[in-house]
Amino acid sequence: MIRINLLPHREHKRRERRTQFYVGSALMAALGAAVGLAGYTFMAGRIEHQEAKNGFFKAEIAKLDEQIVEIKRLREQIDALVARKQVIESLQGNRAESVHLLNELVHRMPEGVHLRSLKQTGVLVALNGFAQSNSRVSHLMRGLDESPHIEQPNLIEVKSAIQDGRRLSDFTLSISIERPTSDQLDGELK
Repeated sequence: MIRINLLPHREHKRRERRTQFYVGSALMAALGAAVGLAGYTFMAGRIEHQEAKNGFFKAEIAKLDEQIVEIKRLREQIDALVARKQVIESLQGNRAESVHLLNELVHRMPEGVHLRSLKQTGVLVALNGFAQSNSRVSHLMRGLDESPHIEQPNLIEVKSAIQDGRRLSDFTLSISIERPTSDQLDGELK
């Protein structure tokens, strides 16, 4: 029988396997590093993309906040303008009030009645004056009651007074001014 020494062949196979193992390990390590680098690069790109989105959203939110402040300022201006408009409308509606009042007083004032003072507080008007008799005061009240612009004449006080040697009735009465409704105002404006 022939004897074959297989030791060098085994040694050679071992070296080859060891070399393959080291090469395979190096390739696996390189592949792992490549996968890790690729994963890191991918995640870094995603994070950068998300941060870009977040930055865009923050910029848009800042713009919207500025617009909200502007809207609030505009609403305050609108409310102020509406309040001014209402004041102007009420003045527009009440501007002829004094003219109607004085005109009605002139037309409804009987002879022998003289007004000393006239004071308006809102829709109430206080009249102070002298009359030759109490019947002239009641005639004045009936005349004021018939007026379309004056309502609720109310006698507060009548007392006797002497002025220039004559005996007169010193009276105080209150009346209420009838304010026109919005329909009447619209009719007057047209």
